[in-house]
Amino acid sequence: MDLSEVPGAPFRRHPWEVARAKFFRRVARDAGLSAATRTVLDVGAGDGYLTGMLLEDMPAGSSAVCFDAHYSDDDLARYGGAGGPAGVVFSRQRPAGRFDLILLLDIVEHVPDDRAFLSSFVADSLAPGGSVLVSVPAWPALFSRHDEALKHYRRYRPDACRSLLAEVGLSIRRSGGLFHSLLVPRVLALAGERALAGLGRRLGPPPNLGSWRGGAALSYVLERGLAADNVVSHVLARLGPTAPALPGLSFWALCQAAVGVGPA
Repeated sequence: MDLSEVPGAPFRRHPWEVARAKFFRRVARDAGLSAATRTVLDVGAGDGYLTGMLLEDMPAGSSAVCFDAHYSDDDLARYGGAGGPAGVVFSRQRPAGRFDLILLLDIVEHVPDDRAFLSSFVADSLAPGGSVLVSVPAWPALFSRHDEALKHYRRYRPDACRSLLAEVGLSIRRSGGLFHSLLVPRVLALAGERALAGLGRRLGPPPNLGSWRGGAALSYVLERGLAADNVVSHVLARLGPTAPALPGLSFWALCQAAVGVGPA
Protein backbone atom coordinates (compact mmCIF):
# COMPACT_ATOMS: atom_id res chain seq x y z
CA MET A 1 0.00 0.00 0.00
CA ASP A 2 1.28 3.44 -0.90
CA LEU A 3 2.19 5.49 2.16
CA SER A 4 -0.38 8.12 1.16
CA GLU A 5 -3.15 5.48 1.28
CA VAL A 6 -2.51 4.09 4.78
CA PRO A 7 -5.47 5.09 7.01
CA GLY A 8 -4.90 6.63 10.41
CA ALA A 9 -7.25 4.19 12.14
CA PRO A 10 -7.24 0.35 12.23
CA PHE A 11 -8.33 -1.04 8.86
CA ARG A 12 -8.93 -4.19 6.85
CA ARG A 13 -6.38 -4.62 4.09
CA HIS A 14 -7.60 -4.52 0.53
CA PRO A 15 -7.72 -7.97 -1.15
CA TRP A 16 -5.34 -6.66 -3.82
CA GLU A 17 -2.68 -5.86 -1.22
CA VAL A 18 -3.08 -9.23 0.51
CA ALA A 19 -2.83 -11.14 -2.78
CA ARG A 20 0.16 -9.06 -3.88
CA ALA A 21 2.05 -9.68 -0.63
CA LYS A 22 1.41 -13.43 -0.82
CA PHE A 23 2.53 -13.46 -4.45
CA PHE A 24 5.90 -11.86 -3.75
CA ARG A 25 6.38 -14.01 -0.66
CA ARG A 26 5.99 -17.04 -2.92
CA VAL A 27 8.36 -15.55 -5.52
CA ALA A 28 11.01 -15.27 -2.80
CA ARG A 29 10.40 -18.84 -1.65
CA ASP A 30 10.42 -20.33 -5.16
CA ALA A 31 13.69 -18.56 -6.00
CA GLY A 32 15.38 -19.80 -2.81
CA LEU A 33 15.70 -16.29 -1.38
CA SER A 34 13.86 -17.07 1.85
CA ALA A 35 16.53 -19.51 2.98
CA ALA A 36 19.54 -17.46 1.87
CA THR A 37 18.60 -13.83 2.57
CA ARG A 38 19.63 -12.19 5.84
CA THR A 39 19.33 -8.47 5.11
CA VAL A 40 16.50 -6.72 3.26
CA LEU A 41 16.06 -3.14 2.12
CA ASP A 42 12.45 -2.31 1.26
CA VAL A 43 12.31 1.02 -0.58
CA GLY A 44 8.96 2.79 -0.33
CA ALA A 45 7.81 0.13 2.13
CA GLY A 46 4.67 1.77 3.50
CA ASP A 47 3.79 0.20 6.84
CA GLY A 48 6.11 -2.78 6.31
CA TYR A 49 3.35 -5.35 5.79
CA LEU A 50 5.16 -7.34 3.10
CA THR A 51 8.56 -6.90 4.74
CA GLY A 52 7.33 -8.55 7.92
CA MET A 53 5.91 -11.47 5.95
CA LEU A 54 9.21 -12.06 4.13
CA LEU A 55 11.21 -12.00 7.36
CA GLU A 56 9.05 -14.75 8.80
CA ASP A 57 10.50 -17.11 6.18
CA MET A 58 14.13 -16.04 6.56
CA PRO A 59 16.83 -17.42 8.87
CA ALA A 60 16.79 -16.40 12.53
CA GLY A 61 18.53 -13.08 13.07
CA SER A 62 17.62 -11.69 9.65
CA SER A 63 16.78 -8.00 9.55
CA ALA A 64 15.19 -5.41 7.29
CA VAL A 65 15.14 -1.67 6.80
CA CYS A 66 11.95 -0.04 5.50
CA PHE A 67 13.07 3.18 3.86
CA ASP A 68 10.86 6.04 2.74
CA ALA A 69 12.01 9.66 2.67
CA HIS A 70 8.40 10.72 3.31
CA TYR A 71 7.93 9.00 6.67
CA SER A 72 6.75 11.52 9.26
CA ASP A 73 7.70 11.38 12.93
CA ASP A 74 4.27 9.90 13.60
CA ASP A 75 4.81 7.23 10.92
CA LEU A 76 8.14 6.20 12.43
CA ALA A 77 6.64 5.96 15.90
CA ARG A 78 3.57 4.09 14.65
CA TYR A 79 5.21 1.52 12.38
CA GLY A 80 8.43 1.05 14.32
CA GLY A 81 6.82 0.75 17.73
CA ALA A 82 6.26 -2.34 19.84
CA GLY A 83 3.49 -3.56 17.54
CA GLY A 84 5.58 -3.34 14.36
CA PRO A 85 7.13 -6.28 12.49
CA ALA A 86 9.93 -7.99 14.44
CA GLY A 87 13.42 -7.33 13.08
CA VAL A 88 12.30 -4.34 10.97
CA VAL A 89 13.68 -0.81 11.31
CA PHE A 90 11.87 2.13 9.71
CA SER A 91 13.91 5.05 8.41
CA ARG A 92 13.48 8.18 6.32
CA GLN A 93 17.25 8.33 5.85
CA ARG A 94 18.64 6.05 3.20
CA PRO A 95 20.60 3.39 5.11
CA ALA A 96 24.29 2.76 4.55
CA GLY A 97 25.62 -0.69 3.84
CA ARG A 98 24.64 -3.42 1.41
CA PHE A 99 21.67 -5.76 1.40
CA ASP A 100 21.05 -9.29 0.17
CA LEU A 101 17.60 -8.36 -1.16
CA ILE A 102 16.32 -4.97 -2.30
CA LEU A 103 12.58 -4.52 -2.81
CA LEU A 104 11.48 -1.83 -5.26
CA LEU A 105 7.82 -2.70 -5.49
CA ASP A 106 5.62 -0.08 -7.16
CA ILE A 107 8.14 2.64 -6.41
CA VAL A 108 10.19 3.57 -9.51
CA GLU A 109 7.12 5.08 -11.19
CA HIS A 110 7.16 7.71 -8.41
CA VAL A 111 10.55 9.23 -9.31
CA PRO A 112 11.35 11.57 -12.22
CA ASP A 113 14.60 9.83 -13.21
CA ASP A 114 13.92 6.12 -12.80
CA ARG A 115 17.22 5.09 -14.39
CA ALA A 116 19.38 7.12 -11.98
CA PHE A 117 17.25 6.00 -9.04
CA LEU A 118 17.60 2.30 -9.84
CA SER A 119 21.26 2.60 -10.72
CA SER A 120 22.11 4.17 -7.37
CA PHE A 121 20.61 1.25 -5.43
CA VAL A 122 22.34 -1.34 -7.61
CA ALA A 123 25.71 0.41 -7.27
CA ASP A 124 25.56 1.46 -3.63
CA SER A 125 23.16 -0.82 -1.74
CA LEU A 126 23.18 -4.27 -3.35
CA ALA A 127 25.42 -6.91 -1.76
CA PRO A 128 27.54 -9.15 -4.01
CA GLY A 129 25.27 -11.93 -5.28
CA GLY A 130 22.21 -10.10 -3.99
CA SER A 131 18.80 -9.86 -5.63
CA VAL A 132 16.47 -7.02 -6.61
CA LEU A 133 12.71 -7.51 -6.82
CA VAL A 134 10.92 -4.86 -8.88
CA SER A 135 7.29 -4.28 -9.78
CA VAL A 136 5.67 -1.46 -11.75
CA PRO A 137 2.20 -0.51 -13.00
CA ALA A 138 1.90 -1.70 -16.59
CA TRP A 139 0.74 -0.18 -19.87
CA PRO A 140 1.05 3.62 -20.40
CA ALA A 141 -2.36 3.69 -22.12
CA LEU A 142 -3.94 2.88 -18.74
CA PHE A 143 -2.56 6.00 -17.03
CA SER A 144 -5.51 7.43 -15.10
CA ARG A 145 -6.64 9.71 -12.29
CA HIS A 146 -5.59 6.95 -9.91
CA ASP A 147 -2.00 7.27 -11.14
CA GLU A 148 -2.19 11.03 -10.82
CA ALA A 149 -3.52 10.76 -7.26
CA LEU A 150 -0.60 8.49 -6.34
CA LYS A 151 1.83 10.90 -8.04
CA HIS A 152 3.01 8.44 -10.66
CA TYR A 153 5.17 9.80 -13.44
CA ARG A 154 4.47 6.88 -15.76
CA ARG A 155 3.28 3.35 -16.34
CA TYR A 156 5.53 0.85 -18.15
CA ARG A 157 5.39 -1.48 -21.10
CA PRO A 158 6.99 -4.78 -20.01
CA ASP A 159 9.68 -4.52 -22.70
CA ALA A 160 10.51 -0.98 -21.60
CA CYS A 161 10.88 -2.10 -18.00
CA ARG A 162 13.13 -4.99 -19.03
CA SER A 163 15.30 -2.56 -21.01
CA LEU A 164 15.50 -0.20 -18.03
CA LEU A 165 16.64 -3.03 -15.74
CA ALA A 166 19.31 -4.10 -18.23
CA GLU A 167 20.54 -0.51 -18.56
CA VAL A 168 21.25 -0.29 -14.81
CA GLY A 169 23.15 -3.58 -14.83
CA LEU A 170 20.50 -6.04 -13.73
CA SER A 171 19.95 -9.48 -15.21
CA ILE A 172 16.40 -10.82 -14.99
CA ARG A 173 15.98 -14.28 -13.45
CA ARG A 174 12.20 -14.41 -13.49
CA SER A 175 9.50 -11.98 -14.59
CA GLY A 176 5.91 -11.72 -15.69
CA GLY A 177 2.59 -9.94 -15.62
CA LEU A 178 0.53 -9.71 -12.46
CA PHE A 179 -3.21 -9.32 -11.83
CA HIS A 180 -4.23 -10.41 -15.31
CA SER A 181 -7.95 -10.43 -14.53
CA LEU A 182 -7.89 -6.75 -13.52
CA LEU A 183 -6.90 -5.50 -16.96
CA VAL A 184 -10.42 -5.50 -18.42
CA PRO A 185 -12.04 -3.79 -15.38
CA ARG A 186 -9.33 -1.11 -15.50
CA VAL A 187 -9.88 -0.52 -19.23
CA LEU A 188 -13.64 -0.18 -18.66
CA ALA A 189 -13.17 2.12 -15.65
CA LEU A 190 -10.80 4.34 -17.62
CA ALA A 191 -13.23 4.50 -20.54
CA GLY A 192 -16.03 5.52 -18.17
CA GLU A 193 -13.80 8.11 -16.53
CA ARG A 194 -12.92 9.67 -19.88
CA ALA A 195 -16.53 9.61 -21.06
CA LEU A 196 -17.71 11.47 -17.97
CA ALA A 197 -14.89 13.98 -18.25
CA GLY A 198 -15.86 14.53 -21.90
CA LEU A 199 -19.40 15.36 -20.79
CA GLY A 200 -18.07 17.93 -18.36
CA ARG A 201 -19.01 15.89 -15.32
CA ARG A 202 -17.05 16.66 -12.17
CA LEU A 203 -15.33 13.52 -10.93
CA GLY A 204 -14.71 12.77 -7.28
CA PRO A 205 -11.40 11.47 -5.94
CA PRO A 206 -10.51 7.98 -7.17
CA PRO A 207 -10.80 5.14 -4.63
CA ASN A 208 -7.64 3.93 -2.95
CA LEU A 209 -6.58 0.84 -1.02
CA GLY A 210 -7.02 2.53 2.34
CA SER A 211 -10.69 3.23 1.65
CA TRP A 212 -11.61 -0.48 1.37
CA ARG A 213 -14.71 -1.22 3.45
CA GLY A 214 -15.55 -4.74 2.32
CA GLY A 215 -16.41 -7.27 4.99
CA ALA A 216 -14.46 -10.39 5.89
CA ALA A 217 -16.38 -12.69 3.54
CA LEU A 218 -16.12 -10.44 0.49
CA SER A 219 -12.46 -9.70 1.22
CA TYR A 220 -11.69 -13.42 1.43
CA VAL A 221 -13.47 -14.26 -1.82
CA LEU A 222 -11.76 -11.48 -3.75
CA GLU A 223 -8.34 -12.27 -2.29
CA ARG A 224 -8.66 -15.93 -3.21
CA GLY A 225 -9.78 -15.02 -6.71
CA LEU A 226 -6.78 -12.73 -7.21
CA ALA A 227 -4.46 -15.36 -5.76
CA ALA A 228 -5.77 -17.94 -8.24
CA ASP A 229 -5.23 -15.40 -11.04
CA ASN A 230 -1.63 -14.88 -9.94
CA VAL A 231 -0.83 -18.60 -10.06
CA VAL A 232 -0.52 -18.17 -13.83
CA SER A 233 2.36 -15.74 -13.33
CA HIS A 234 4.15 -18.18 -11.00
CA VAL A 235 3.82 -21.02 -13.50
CA LEU A 236 5.12 -19.01 -16.44
CA ALA A 237 7.95 -17.48 -14.38
CA ARG A 238 9.34 -20.94 -13.62
CA LEU A 239 9.97 -21.39 -17.33
CA GLY A 240 12.70 -18.74 -17.20
CA PRO A 241 13.15 -15.10 -18.26
CA THR A 242 12.43 -15.82 -21.92
CA ALA A 243 9.05 -17.43 -21.19
CA PRO A 244 5.95 -15.67 -22.57
CA ALA A 245 4.43 -13.17 -20.13
CA LEU A 246 0.67 -13.00 -19.94
CA PRO A 247 -0.26 -9.30 -19.78
CA GLY A 248 -1.34 -8.02 -16.38
CA LEU A 249 -2.15 -4.77 -14.63
CA SER A 250 1.40 -4.87 -13.22
CA PHE A 251 4.77 -6.17 -14.38
CA TRP A 252 7.38 -7.67 -12.05
CA ALA A 253 10.94 -8.94 -12.29
CA LEU A 254 13.37 -10.72 -9.97
CA CYS A 255 16.91 -9.68 -10.87
CA GLN A 256 20.56 -10.01 -9.96
CA ALA A 257 23.48 -7.78 -10.87
CA ALA A 258 24.96 -8.76 -14.20
CA VAL A 259 28.53 -10.08 -14.20
CA GLY A 260 30.97 -7.26 -13.63
CA VAL A 261 28.35 -4.90 -12.15
CA GLY A 262 28.29 -3.83 -8.53
CA PRO A 263 30.89 -3.68 -5.75
CA ALA A 264 34.35 -5.02 -6.42
